[in-house]
Amino acid sequence: MRVVVIGGTGHIGTYLVPRLLAAGHEVIAMSRGKREPYHGAAAWARVQRVVADRDAEERAGSFGAAVCGLRPDAVVDLVCFRLESAQQLAEALRGRVRHFLHCGTLWVHGPTEVAPTPETVPRRPFGEYGVQKAAIEEYLLDEARRRGFPATVLHPGHIVGPGWPPINPAGNLDTALFERLATGEEVTLPDQGLATLHHVHADDVAQAFMRAVESWSAAVGESFHVASPAALSLTGYSRAAAAWFGHEPSLRLLPWPEWRETVTPEQAAATWDHIAHSRCASIEKAQRLLGYMPRYSSLQAIREALAWLIDNGRVEAPPLE
Repeated sequence: MRVVVIGGTGHIGTYLVPRLLAAGHEVIAMSRGKREPYHGAAAWARVQRVVADRDAEERAGSFGAAVCGLRPDAVVDLVCFRLESAQQLAEALRGRVRHFLHCGTLWVHGPTEVAPTPETVPRRPFGEYGVQKAAIEEYLLDEARRRGFPATVLHPGHIVGPGWPPINPAGNLDTALFERLATGEEVTLPDQGLATLHHVHADDVAQAFMRAVESWSAAVGESFHVASPAALSLTGYSRAAAAWFGHEPSLRLLPWPEWRETVTPEQAAATWDHIAHSRCASIEKAQRLLGYMPRYSSLQAIREALAWLIDNGRVEAPPLE
């Protein structure tokens, strides 16, 4: 099958493209051409690379036609963030592809009401990102069920892997927090530290997309959560990360109004998004219908990413025990 992967050199595409190639598919990776894959697998020599400025081409109304011109059997869209973008591409591909797969987010659910959260829970998103992703999901699944457009939506958790910082135990991207955990310095957490984060290794997300491609009849017209087997509380995550350096963490809990004054506005905003969602997703549907079997727990995925950061001088800490 001829598969176009939009955003093919990013977090998920880095792992998905080699998986598709290994399964015998012909792969075309579309990207802005600003970076190489996180891992330079030899298989990438067999990938057709297409450079495209999606924003500019969408403004010109030509992006959908450009994708169609690549003659795909399937399209995997990993970098669509606005309803108008999804609509333009779906209209161009209607009747021309066998399968269209969109990368969503667990944040379509808004604050956690049921834990673990199944796909059937009503959407109550907040914030531009979650609202737009929920609108895209609603549109694509409606098009699949009412008009036969072959869409599948996969909702990953907090994607983690070697090459970029993971969401840390305070719910933001400040890598210095890991340095404080490594030395035993005090770490402050918001509220009671009981909010949850649900990470997933990028290769497990790629696995889920592969299984959806291979399970057309079960996947079309459906959405699936893609995460590790279990979420982590902020305190549990802190204790596990400190244990990698051989000790217990020194934790202090602060009410949110006080805690946000201890970090930058950007860090506070990121933390608020994560603790307000407090994600804990069920992956039972993806396991049952797609055969999704994550290889990594949250902590295994985070540990691999943190080890890479230490080895590459991005975090100043001793090797993990």
